[in-house]
Amino acid sequence: MTRSRRRLAALAATTLALTGLSAGPALAEVPPDAPEQLRNGDFSAGVSPWFSYGTGDLAVVDGRLCTTVAAGTANPWDAGIGQDAVPLTEGAEYELSFDVSATPGAAVKAVLQLGSAPYTTYASVDATAAGTAKRVTTTFTSPAENPTAQLIFQVGGSAEAQTFCLDNVSLRGGEPAPPYEPDTGPRVRVNQVGYLPGGPKHATVVTEATEALPWQLKSGSGAVVASGQTTPRGTDAASAQNVQTVDFSAYRTPGTGYTLTVDGETSHPFDISGALYDRLRADSLQFFYAQRSGIEIDGDLIGEEYARPAGHLGVAPNQGDTDVPCQAGVCDYSLDVRGGWYDAGDHGKYVVNGGIAAYQLLSTFERTKTAETADGGAALGDSTLRLPERGNDVPDVLDEARWELEFLLRMQVPAGKPLAGMVHHKIHDRNWTGLPLSPQDDPQPRELHAPSTAATLNLAAVAAQCQRLYAPYDAAFAARCGTAAKTAYAAAKANPAIYAPASDSTGGGAYDDTNVSDEFYWAAAELWLTTGDKAYLADVTGSPLHTADVFAPNGAFGWQSVAALGRLDLATVPNTLPAAEKTRIRESITAAADSYLATIAGQAYGLPFPGSADAYVWGSNSNLVNNAIVLATAFDLSRDAKYRDGAVQAADYLFGRNALNMSYVTGWGEQHARNQHSRIFGHQLNPDLPRPPAGSLAGGPNAALQDPFAANLLAGCAPMFCFVDDINSYATNEVAINWNSALAWLASFLADQGEAGAVPAPSCAVTYTTHGSWPSGFTTQVTVRNTGTSAVNGWSLRWAFLGDQKVSQSWSAQVGQSGATVTAKNLSWNAKLAPGASTTFGFNGTASRFPNPDPGLVTVNGKACTVS
Repeated sequence: MTRSRRRLAALAATTLALTGLSAGPALAEVPPDAPEQLRNGDFSAGVSPWFSYGTGDLAVVDGRLCTTVAAGTANPWDAGIGQDAVPLTEGAEYELSFDVSATPGAAVKAVLQLGSAPYTTYASVDATAAGTAKRVTTTFTSPAENPTAQLIFQVGGSAEAQTFCLDNVSLRGGEPAPPYEPDTGPRVRVNQVGYLPGGPKHATVVTEATEALPWQLKSGSGAVVASGQTTPRGTDAASAQNVQTVDFSAYRTPGTGYTLTVDGETSHPFDISGALYDRLRADSLQFFYAQRSGIEIDGDLIGEEYARPAGHLGVAPNQGDTDVPCQAGVCDYSLDVRGGWYDAGDHGKYVVNGGIAAYQLLSTFERTKTAETADGGAALGDSTLRLPERGNDVPDVLDEARWELEFLLRMQVPAGKPLAGMVHHKIHDRNWTGLPLSPQDDPQPRELHAPSTAATLNLAAVAAQCQRLYAPYDAAFAARCGTAAKTAYAAAKANPAIYAPASDSTGGGAYDDTNVSDEFYWAAAELWLTTGDKAYLADVTGSPLHTADVFAPNGAFGWQSVAALGRLDLATVPNTLPAAEKTRIRESITAAADSYLATIAGQAYGLPFPGSADAYVWGSNSNLVNNAIVLATAFDLSRDAKYRDGAVQAADYLFGRNALNMSYVTGWGEQHARNQHSRIFGHQLNPDLPRPPAGSLAGGPNAALQDPFAANLLAGCAPMFCFVDDINSYATNEVAINWNSALAWLASFLADQGEAGAVPAPSCAVTYTTHGSWPSGFTTQVTVRNTGTSAVNGWSLRWAFLGDQKVSQSWSAQVGQSGATVTAKNLSWNAKLAPGASTTFGFNGTASRFPNPDPGLVTVNGKACTVS
């Protein structure tokens, strides 16, 4: 996520007249050496961290910060220029000063205030600005303690259009900010959740020592169960720490409460268990129910503290999502766009972020059809999550993804309207709201924003994926998805360069993207996989991205870079590409995975992520998880344990093996994030509200420090230290659906690995041959051969169809089907297969609109066979 998330809460309802200077008498003299509390008040560093709302773009002109305000704004507070996270100390004395000019001339009011409702004013000063800059100065004593106050220059309310300029803005006084020193706990950094018995087990030690150190692994009872020597690693670039590493992978005994002692320090406790991540799969997916819009959240399902009325259904003070008009000049209609997930810490809903999040939930399910360790999706079936839809014979992960898919479908421009078939980029509040704010209490008008090519292609891709995955459960919904996908793709091809502007960031994130070649590639790939239409395949193979390296080291994919999604699905979803082409595509994934393994080896904290500052960006944790997903996919394709171990090791960083010694997942680990930026989960600001639910992933270190709270606190931080667990730091500590969707995919993979033991060689071979097909059906014969050294006494084959294919008749086996998954079991006379022996069975099937490729995965008694 690279959007700017300017938090505007400058709507204090003051009615003071703005005539002349009205700051009142100075209360005290502030000494000339008093500390400065504002950042970049001379604008020598450009615009940041200043923001505006209700104005034109901010720009530095002749060393001043300038902007325009249109004529006719009703109130002074309808337009403003501001800075957040201004620290005020109760009882301290301050001097506020600035130069201001306005052409042709207007009133301006500077207000220091609480940055959210009720927008309490701490101090203010009024001035009349003209063409020549005026110096305004006032002193005051702060009536309150607030480390995150807001300074707003209210510049609205003029009958004429104005150009405002500010310079030399200063707030001196109070105390110098004390150096921020995070509590990083013991210097031995481990995965605080634990390690899989057969998987890699690494730790990092922060120490001044340069020679190898002895380490001891102790059981929960304190007994030493393993020991060894550390490996010195020198100075780690990402943390600027001198570190050493510990490898205790050889110890495989399950247990609880283990600790690691090195250099006189003892780690947080952790477990060794094959069931380590089972609950994380459910927790990470449960997050999406808590983020749902347009439905009452049932406390009996998710916990009473999370119960709330439905948001944005038009119940006062909401103005609702059931009849939302466009921004002025965008369209002449309103749409019902209820439902979906709130994107992040705000109440906006964005198609491009919703697209990748829905994709990853659908992909989590689709992996159960193609990956040996996924056990056919048993852990992701119906009633595995606490959802209102549970018990409906549909896998719960599909029920949750559908809540977002229904919203995405509603965002499509109706037939008969300009740009019909395109998709509106986003819908959110007209203005930013403050923290905290429950969805049902949001009073802001909601607006549809203009369609974009990127949003349209996101719908085309995920709706195509929807069509094939929902076909066995709801044929009508699947068909609706298919129609929407084809319509959207055609509309995007007719309008290939409609981009969301970066400037559209008032009340919601811009989510701008001016390169949509990757969206075209992804959408064409999904449509071809689902339909088999050669026109889509031509667009796939004709794209330069089809043979390009699409896996970036700093993040294999993200909402703004989705070509890798098409590549991953072409490699894993059964299809009819020539064998050589499939091999090439799969080799591109293992090559990317090899590069991530090399990165892991070079990082003292063992993560598949470079140590440079440019890797630690907004949402860095999700980028890291997406790299781990490539590693996991390489394992699913190759069955090579090194890729599985790389994905498992990446999780160590998330759960505490990092410079801050913190788990970034709420409720997971001894020391975990608790105060992610969210209007819904605002416990830090209002104890009556809950914290984010267990399984919520924080955005992670962001070296750019793109919010003022983090910029104040963390200036000069080493990249891995550029994080603070505070609700005010939206650029390092926000929740977001595309971050949790990545976590959910990885959590499901991790849970599937069990003890992560040695990967056995295949001991069976399957020949799957479709002998004939016609518009409504097909005939297939399957031969299974025992290639192992032991006899098989009873066999059960399992595979999954691509879409809505169904077995209608079978012979020489007992064949059953659930959804797309088929199970074929032996009869009494062919149960035994000696080494080298084989048996054959067959079936007839029905099919409608989907391709019918051979399955890529067939298991016998849960173990993968070679398939031909």
